[in-house]
Amino acid sequence: MTTIFRILLLLFFCHLTAQEKPVETLYFEFDKSTLYNQQIKTIIDFAKNADTSKIESIQIYGYCDDRGANDYNYTLSKSRVKTVQDILTYNGFSKNKIVIIEGKGRVIIQKDSIEDLTEIRNKNRRVDLFVVKKNSYGKGIYNSFQENHKVGDRIYLENILFALGRSELTLQSKKELDKIALLLQKHQTLQFEIRGHVCCTPNYFDDAIDEATHERKLSLNRARNVFKYLISKNINSLRMSYKGCGNKFPLGKGDALDRRVEFIILKI
Repeated sequence: MTTIFRILLLLFFCHLTAQEKPVETLYFEFDKSTLYNQQIKTIIDFAKNADTSKIESIQIYGYCDDRGANDYNYTLSKSRVKTVQDILTYNGFSKNKIVIIEGKGRVIIQKDSIEDLTEIRNKNRRVDLFVVKKNSYGKGIYNSFQENHKVGDRIYLENILFALGRSELTLQSKKELDKIALLLQKHQTLQFEIRGHVCCTPNYFDDAIDEATHERKLSLNRARNVFKYLISKNINSLRMSYKGCGNKFPLGKGDALDRRVEFIILKI
């Protein structure tokens, strides 16, 4: 039974990962940050046709191929992102909804193991647009960090989830926290509390047992691991605190979403 459960859990997290696909990808010529008219039209159509009532935020990431110096390609990738951002905002897309704008630099590849190097390089010179859809949790509750928060806002991140009985961060959770770290570095005054939660625990227990430590501190350990990971990404520990909430605050949307952490905005 345990083996079957772990297989199903793995499939669940693979499904989450598979969902994170760009809604648009724009490709660039070598050493260029401008776009052809057809690709500009693609961005304009997206800006004009997107149902912003269902979109919480947009994330934009830029890349270069493997040729050239790191610093130069990092600057070029940022320039490509700005090209896309400027087209979006010029054509009416709200700047406040574009919450992450990042140049990733060049994509390193193993040339000896690639059959069509030219095609791979063409695909790596790109900008990806990701959409975070609005949640259904209610007023003051978000599923991504925003440009303008209020004290008391809660952020539930559906990609920061945990395996049953575990407090270790998954690869998907770390990727999500990497994005959060970028935003926190941009908004230096934002202070927050990290709250850990558990599912599937009887009401007469305040918390669940962490399989790694054998302590009944699973929600606390989940919050602490997020806290430590953000410190490793150069987020000042004085800006954040953490606590375990046990099983006191289920979302009512399934056990998986109760094995979570959330962020409470304390100061802006």
